[in-house]
Amino acid sequence: MTDAGWAQVRPLLPVPGWLRGRGGQPEAYCHRALLDAVRYLVDNGIKWRSMPVDFPPWDRVYAFFRRWRDHGLVKEFHDRLRARLRQRAGRDEQPTAGVIDSQSVKADAVVGADSRGFDGGKLINGRKRHVVVDTLGLLLAVTVTAAEVGDRSAARVLLSHVVDAHHQLALVWADGGYTGSLIEHCLATLGFVLVIVRRRDALRGFVVLPKRWIVERFFAHLMRSRRLVRDFERSTTSAEAMIYWSMTMLMTRRLARKPPRRG
Repeated sequence: MTDAGWAQVRPLLPVPGWLRGRGGQPEAYCHRALLDAVRYLVDNGIKWRSMPVDFPPWDRVYAFFRRWRDHGLVKEFHDRLRARLRQRAGRDEQPTAGVIDSQSVKADAVVGADSRGFDGGKLINGRKRHVVVDTLGLLLAVTVTAAEVGDRSAARVLLSHVVDAHHQLALVWADGGYTGSLIEHCLATLGFVLVIVRRRDALRGFVVLPKRWIVERFFAHLMRSRRLVRDFERSTTSAEAMIYWSMTMLMTRRLARKPPRRG
């Protein structure tokens, strides 16, 4: 992490419990070193035990990752970065529109049979990432399931979590896999409009579809993190945490850039 990135990140870090009088022992290593170690693992796709000697010991880094995962600190850190980035872009912290989609990825041998399945449409044996992003392509929520879970059934749970966290959400774009009763469910129960962006049959080859390209670009950003090219995590909670860590790297780099001058 560059010094400019650390200057943006440091004020947004969750305060440890021992600093708030909630007990526990102080951290033995600098938070910047621990953050860099986790980011290095996600970016380069290494094993935990292959952590370079420049970072703290791998078991201390994994304990840090596990604590942030179990207590929701990585999501809290991610949401603060997203709010700061939306403010810099001149947007409100709470989004009013989003895009939903899913991505099936192959699972490693360590993934158990209870959280893996076969996606007949993509012919992939592994897991499926269901995500909702805002119009800037920033992650709002993610859930990881077996690849055999349908998009509509997973969207009901995922969208309910998004609505609980973002009360101003009024419009969500989706592809043809989210048709059916889900449209009425979103309008009657969740209180927002689900718009299906369809691809016309007359189109041939690659065509950029309105709004759907935003979430496709998000998946492309994930694929730049080698840890996410396949699903190497034993639990779905760890798989979701890796996605949040990948997005924190992207947002940190954007915040570290100098804002463009306005005439």
